[in-house]
Formats: sequence, C-alpha cells, structure tokens
Amino acid sequence: MYSEASVQMPTKSAPIEHQFNPYTDNGGTILGIAGKDFAVLAGDTRHTTGYSINSRYQPKVIELPDDIVISANGFAADGSALTRRLEQRIKWYHYANSDKKLKVKSCARLVQTMLYGKRFFPYYVHTIIAGLDDEGRGAVYSFDPVGSYEREQCRAGGAAASLIMPFLDNQVNFKNQSVRDADGEFHARATTYLELDEVLKLVRDAFSSATERHIHVGDGLEILIVTKDGVRKEYFPLKRD
Repeated sequence: MYSEASVQMPTKSAPIEHQFNPYTDNGGTILGIAGKDFAVLAGDTRHTTGYSINSRYQPKVIELPDDIVISANGFAADGSALTRRLEQRIKWYHYANSDKKLKVKSCARLVQTMLYGKRFFPYYVHTIIAGLDDEGRGAVYSFDPVGSYEREQCRAGGAAASLIMPFLDNQVNFKNQSVRDADGEFHARATTYLELDEVLKLVRDAFSSATERHIHVGDGLEILIVTKDGVRKEYFPLKRD
C-alpha cells in the first residue's frame, strides 16, 4: 500500500528567465525659459531610486564653457556621461579654434549628433541646453533621448514635467489667455518675453507646487541664469519630505 505522502507527482521543468535592465530613473525635474536678453535653466537637487533618497544635493544643471548651460535629467549615470563627453568635445573645439566661441545653436547641433550616435542604446535622459544666440536673445533647446530637438521659449522635463509644463504653457506661452480689444472682442494673448524677475518667480512657484505633488522632486532648487555678463547661480530651499 502507498500513502499519499509517498506518491511522487510529476514535475514540470521550465527555463528560468533572467532579465537585466540597464536603465533606472533617478527622479528630479528641470525646466528652461528663454527671455529677451537672458536664459534660465533650473533643476531640483533630489536624487532618488524608487522610494529612497540617495542624495539631497545632486546638481542637475551644469555650466559649460562659452556661457552655455546644460541639464540631462533621468538616469543620472547617463546624464553625467553625456555632460562629461560634451565638455570634452567643446575642449577639442577650442583646441582647433582657439579664437572662436562656440555658439549655442552649434552646441545644440553637437548634442543632437551625440544623442543620435547612441540611438541604438540611447542615453536615458531628457536634455535641455540654454544660452544666448547671435542677437543676444535667450535660447532654449530641448532634446529627446535619440536627438530630435527644437528651440522653444520654455520646456520642462523629468519626473514632474507633466505638472509643470501646463503651468508654463499658460504663464510663459500665454496659452488659453485672452485679451479684450477696444471693440469688446476677445483675442488670444500674443506671446511676449517676460522680465527676469518674473521668470525667477515663476520658476520658484513651479517647483514649490511640484514638491507638493511629487515625491521625486524636492530638497533644493538651483537656477543658472545666462546673461551677456556670463552665468550666475541662485539657490532656493525646497521641501525635504
């Protein structure tokens, strides 16, 4: 006689699947705004993995030579690699053209080439660069991971981009805003440049609001401001919880 315990049930063997994901998202948010004679690029300083805070001060906006600033937000290792490689390429440019300053539109084209060159294993980042163009006006260029880019008046990227971008569309691009003419008719408000103090206030308000709604944004806010006199930095504390 056989007991139930002694009966061996047939087992099914199946291959064990091993997966490796080379990417992760380290949180944070960035935004750029172009003005009449300045450009602003800002980012928070929180570095996260999942629900863990790895660092409360990890700068996301980097100053490059020739009064150009860049932020590559997403996977921090890829952002750091892209920034270092771009700094190297700018040094090579200066070795060959010691008397020339790299233009922001040329830098945008260079970033596009670098991103497209990695399109089969792309940098997992949202990239924004800012500076002044040939006429001294603010210029902001935003890129997707494989190099498609455009010049815009404002752009947000990162964890809280979906929260901040509608705010910028309304307050910077004047979307869904109307003005009444002398005849009482309403017309769409024309897009104009904002003053620097208005932009700084908008940036602070945008990040303060984002920290209330998104756990991957917070701790501190760094703003790099590009003018004809160079690049200066401002820092503001944000919520730490």
